[in-house]
Amino acid sequence: MSTAVDQPRNEAPYTLDQPAPRVLSFWDQSAFWANLGVSLLAFSGAVTVLAPDAHGMPQMPIMAGIVAMIVGTVIGGIMLGLAAVPGVRAGVPAMMLLRGLFGTRLSYVPTVLNILQMIGWGTFELITIADAAEQLFGGGPHWVYVVIAGVITTVLTIWPLGSVRVLRRYVTTAVVIALVYFYIQFTRQPLPNLTHGSWSHFWIGADAALAVSISWVPMAADYTRHSRSERAAFGAASVAYGVTQIVAYVLGLLALALVTGHSVFGPFQHVALGTLFFAVFVLREADQSFANVYSTAMSIQNLAPRVDRRVLTVGLGVLIMVMALALDMNSYNDFLLIIGSVFVPMLGVLAVDFFCFGGRRGWDISEHAPARWSMIVAWAAGIVTYQLINPGNLGWWSRLWTNAQSALHFTPSSWMSASLLSFVVAAVVTAAIGVLTRTGSPATEDVR
Repeated sequence: MSTAVDQPRNEAPYTLDQPAPRVLSFWDQSAFWANLGVSLLAFSGAVTVLAPDAHGMPQMPIMAGIVAMIVGTVIGGIMLGLAAVPGVRAGVPAMMLLRGLFGTRLSYVPTVLNILQMIGWGTFELITIADAAEQLFGGGPHWVYVVIAGVITTVLTIWPLGSVRVLRRYVTTAVVIALVYFYIQFTRQPLPNLTHGSWSHFWIGADAALAVSISWVPMAADYTRHSRSERAAFGAASVAYGVTQIVAYVLGLLALALVTGHSVFGPFQHVALGTLFFAVFVLREADQSFANVYSTAMSIQNLAPRVDRRVLTVGLGVLIMVMALALDMNSYNDFLLIIGSVFVPMLGVLAVDFFCFGGRRGWDISEHAPARWSMIVAWAAGIVTYQLINPGNLGWWSRLWTNAQSALHFTPSSWMSASLLSFVVAAVVTAAIGVLTRTGSPATEDVR
């Protein structure tokens, strides 16, 4: 256990009972979110925006995928910005913030879900880094790349705010140069027809892009609690992340159009000096896994506030290395859909209650914050809405919701966005609850 004496003044505290320094400027945060928006997963996962069928074949033209990705990312970026603001105001990590929304014990439900999804993202990142490194160096032992990426990830988590500042000073410029270079090279290549196909699955593609943005919502406050202002936190998260994710996904979709082999990374190395510039993406991908591992530790601290985050991140770094050596990327799209179905409606509940009702008067985020079951009801309403519109492809879980569709005689229309409608339903239910309980005290609401 750490004490305030050995806590570096400009670094993240070791435990949740220590104050969080407000040291990140708008540009620090912009560099951080901009780098998270540029990911190897955006390149390898760009096909998910094309709404692949059960056999992995795209069901939309690439141009439709580009438009769907832009729409989904813009909406997701605004949602991410909304999630960033409460962390600044309360000065606490994201899962601790949910004590005010759901109550301390009920906040453990999304906390556990977030731990699972962040470990999953961290694992996927190491797999992606290792695959890209194999492509970069023409082979080599896969496990070595996984271990090297895992070690770098773990080291970055020891000094998280220092890592954010390093991104701003050195890494962002190199990434921008690499992006511009590949855009020039790809657009000079003979591209196939980008418009052939149907746009009927547009909102499925938009939801896939939105889900990537939303995946960062449950960890936004882990960093924005160190922001110097709410405006800086919102602007950096919504604009910087949104712009770079659009840039990265469009580049990934262009790479898909040029793929002649089995790897979407191939086109990056087939252009002049491509190996050199692609190495920039591979090296900086560790900031993605770093963010996932650090935020997993922050989530665990909501369950165990006085456990040193350094101990947690070292253990988590080892865990994702082991998982990355044992798993593959086959369930990537389904993984995104599950994330969207859980955290999109949760943000609808959080945004309405924080900005319009209980949060404006100040949430109780202590270890004894009372349960607020009505917020769980609003969250559940959003999750149900999402699953009825888009049950996904996860075996028994999907069959449960397709059976529910049949029982309700409900057939989703192609215009229905599971993400947007689940957000709206959760927000509307939360607003209705807020109006009905406006005269009550947030400290005593829904105590059972």
